[in-house]
Amino acid sequence: MRHQPDPSSVFAAEIAFNRLARDKGQWTAFRATAADDAVMFVPQRVLAKQWLKGRADPPQPVSWTPSVIHVSCDGNMAASTGNWQRPDGTVGYFTTIWRRDKQGAWKWVLDHGDTLGAPRPAPEFLVGKVATCKRGKAPDGVVPKAKAAVPPADESLIWSAEVAPDGGRQVMVRVWNGTDYEVVIDDRVKASGA
Repeated sequence: MRHQPDPSSVFAAEIAFNRLARDKGQWTAFRATAADDAVMFVPQRVLAKQWLKGRADPPQPVSWTPSVIHVSCDGNMAASTGNWQRPDGTVGYFTTIWRRDKQGAWKWVLDHGDTLGAPRPAPEFLVGKVATCKRGKAPDGVVPKAKAAVPPADESLIWSAEVAPDGGRQVMVRVWNGTDYEVVIDDRVKASGA
């Protein structure tokens, strides 16, 4: 099913997700908003629902705000990125990949981030961008993350998440700009101790 490619709907999903974490508990919110096949890094890559099952919420949740949102042409996939802060003042960044479920609700399929010494510079206003429509093949070696049980991806927004043998990882999001795939998010985390 095609949806309106609306970055503000992803922003609303992020705000609701953050509010749920604040009101009901961090891991409770992650469980409630995750797709069944969602993955996260703790720091190893895990199936989110398995890792979150029965996990007690921390006394105070992380707080986050998206600053840039990219949405696929068909409105079924999105990537958001921004800054987060822990109650102790620690800061970092996040990238979340979102996919609409059969009912049209946004569910996250990948949660990624890392700590930083200082927050990333954020734009004064939320930036929302929509990929140019594309039907066809993804670049060599990139497999779009879509399942047959959900609407087929139009491949205008594709992502990958790789973990190196040393534990380092990379999350990359590319969007079709009408001519080629443009890298819009390239998160790289060095291996622990590197």
